Amino acid sequence: MTGWRSLLLLDALPTRSDLALLLLRVWLGLSMVTLHGWGKLDRLLDGDTKFRSVFGLPESVSLGLAAGAEVFGALLVVVGLATRWSALWVAATMAMAFILGHGGALKGPGNGEMPFIFLAGFLAIFLAGPGKYSVDAKLAAK
Repeated sequence: MTGWRSLLLLDALPTRSDLALLLLRVWLGLSMVTLHGWGKLDRLLDGDTKFRSVFGLPESVSLGLAAGAEVFGALLVVVGLATRWSALWVAATMAMAFILGHGGALKGPGNGEMPFIFLAGFLAIFLAGPGKYSVDAKLAAK
């Protein structure tokens, strides 16, 4: 029975939490930059600032904050620099996108499924920290 239990639980495979955090940081961060942030930054730089106003801020400021989080915040998460603050910045942006931009809807047209999933991932990074394969870990070791 021990053999089956071990097989079912994949006990033969060692756990690699730091490697898993690196994978999560790079995968989510680069996905955020390439699939969402870069387009917003490009629009902002082209002067197309039409965007949902958040907290009464001008559309251009709201777009700038979202683009900043989705590009620069996400890239900081990728390299693991100021990781927890950066992940919190991106997570807050995803919470706003999910709640205000998509009305908290997980189904139907215009749903917020993607911001909801990104929110979970960046919150996990915020809670777990960057792991040992990060600039933060290298700076802390000195």
